[in-house]
Amino acid sequence: MLAVPALRLQVLNDVPVNPRGDYVLYWMIANRRTTWNFSLDEAISWAEKLNRPLLVLEALRSAYPWASDRLHKFIIDGMADNADNLRRSGITYYPYLERKPGEGRGLLETLARKACLVVTDSFPDFFLPRMVAAAARKIMVRLIAVDSNGLLPLRASDRPYPTAYAFRRIIQKNIGAHLSAFPEPEPFSRIHLPLLKAVPAPAAEKWPPLPVATLKSPASFISALPIDHGVKAAEEKGGSQAAQARWNRFLKKGLSHYLEYRNEPETEGTSGLSPYLHFGHLSAHQIFKELMDREGWSASNLPQKATGSRGWWGVSQGAEMFLDQLITWRELGYNMCAFREDYDRYESLPPWAQKTLADHAADRRPYGYRLEQFESGKTHDPLWNAAQGQLLREGCLHNYLRMIWGKKILEWSETPQEALKIMIELNNKYALDGRDPNSYSGIFWVLGRYDRPWGPERPIFGKIRYMSSENTARKIRVRDFIRKYAP
Repeated sequence: MLAVPALRLQVLNDVPVNPRGDYVLYWMIANRRTTWNFSLDEAISWAEKLNRPLLVLEALRSAYPWASDRLHKFIIDGMADNADNLRRSGITYYPYLERKPGEGRGLLETLARKACLVVTDSFPDFFLPRMVAAAARKIMVRLIAVDSNGLLPLRASDRPYPTAYAFRRIIQKNIGAHLSAFPEPEPFSRIHLPLLKAVPAPAAEKWPPLPVATLKSPASFISALPIDHGVKAAEEKGGSQAAQARWNRFLKKGLSHYLEYRNEPETEGTSGLSPYLHFGHLSAHQIFKELMDREGWSASNLPQKATGSRGWWGVSQGAEMFLDQLITWRELGYNMCAFREDYDRYESLPPWAQKTLADHAADRRPYGYRLEQFESGKTHDPLWNAAQGQLLREGCLHNYLRMIWGKKILEWSETPQEALKIMIELNNKYALDGRDPNSYSGIFWVLGRYDRPWGPERPIFGKIRYMSSENTARKIRVRDFIRKYAP
């Protein structure tokens, strides 16, 4: 197994490895998959080096922000897949779900006491950085966080970038050095680790793992949890198997029409992969490798000069557009979250955007709605209501309509600060791909992040890019979309 690149590894405490521990512990918190996962590769490497079993802990709180049937079900689907994959590989899997808030407190520390070291996932968003930092202060063995988020390691940059153009130049300059070390597609295929006879009794007795049968049919278990049952589970199934099926379908049938249909909400022209990428059920490395193999691409196609322009990979137009979304825009959001703790606050907007919004904060709004009206899709605008209806029903927003959805919230809210709160609340509560760096990019783009001043200057928007439902309806077909998703 190839070594994980050092730039992707961070030792988070000053405690040494315990070579006499009973096992290596992989605390799976973001890369919730058993393939194409640098974190898993690092844990396996240590287990081989120390000749110890590998124990994989995947836990789920009951009191994380916006916890609901929808999010729980999607994550548990992935846990069921992981249970199957790890059982076939002879690796001990410990799926733990809290039944009440705080019930799982102490589980990680208890398991770490018997471990040689703990490996976990590096993720720059939501409550995960704080959770990992707190763990680093408590556990008494080495804790290593591994970045398996994207093609460019987060630490390959040294600051947040203000535009996609600027970040694209950094990718073009540096990506070649990171294309020779990819995570293992099948990490268990050539390893022989000792078997762990049993999970330590103090942990298993106090925090019993959830049976695989419950993971596969979790409805009654979820119904008894203290989470938001008003946000129903979506039809979209979570997990690595569903992710792989969707990716295969897009690669074989959707990619060739991506350029033509990606902005059409009445046609399934987008990949639909963002929830799977968010929950770590699918790897960007796998997507890149399989896409480029299909395109017949090699690293010799990389440009000699970094221009910041799009269309530089040397592949088909649809693939170029898709790669710009997957790599430039997605990893730009991760870059922001990694280098700015205020990535989700109004004050993180560029100064020009804050100024122009402040200049027009007192402008009269043609319509005004409260959170409850937005949430239920009760505005005067049928297209906006339908977009919100899709979010409520399916847990997703079509990529193009997400922009108009946000622009209208800005136009119809009392202040831009209130608009930001409403967008974050609705997106994080209902969207399967909410609470993600890429999701925050979309929300803040509405208010000027990664954009430039636009003219003519308008009421409410000032120099912020303007969009309207009327113009959208002239550009793309929406009549059947409105009919389908109207409240």
